[in-house]
Amino acid sequence: MYVAGHRPTTVQDYVALVEIDLTGELMIAAAAASEDRLSPDRIDEVLEVDGEDGGRADRVPPRRGPAGRCPG
Repeated sequence: MYVAGHRPTTVQDYVALVEIDLTGELMIAAAAASEDRLSPDRIDEVLEVDGEDGGRADRVPPRRGPAGRCPG
């Protein structure tokens, strides 16, 4: 039986990490909300995006990786 080895822990998908972080922020906001659903304005506020121009998280600022460097 062949078992594939796991990837080294130094490999990180920075986009996935940002998406996980943003999803967590939304979950926290939803749990704290008194209403049934978050309004689009509240979602924009939690994600810190400006919803007026229709822009979403296309322009996510790069996160600092190990040693304080930007990934990529």
